[in-house]
Amino acid sequence: MSGWAAQALGHAHPISKVLDYGMDLQEAIDLPRVMPTSNGTRVEAEQTIDGSTRAELERRGFNFTPAEDPIGGVQAIRIDWENGTLTGASESSKDGIALGI
Repeated sequence: MSGWAAQALGHAHPISKVLDYGMDLQEAIDLPRVMPTSNGTRVEAEQTIDGSTRAELERRGFNFTPAEDPIGGVQAIRIDWENGTLTGASESSKDGIALGI
């Protein structure tokens, strides 16, 4: 998966982890990424994926391929309007910064 499709999944993944699972931004960004490929049964996963997750993907019929490089990169800022604060998080495998003023 590349281009726009990977970007959409790359954006949805950390947002879901924050909103649906209560993680903070940095926790969500630090999770290993898994991307389906064009044929639908092969997944590419970052090297940091743990063995139990890989085994579960394989048990469910997915063919696992380790990614040669990090899949995407994220810098994000969460705005807490109620408290008037900004919280930033940045991808450790890329150079970049989450900066809010």
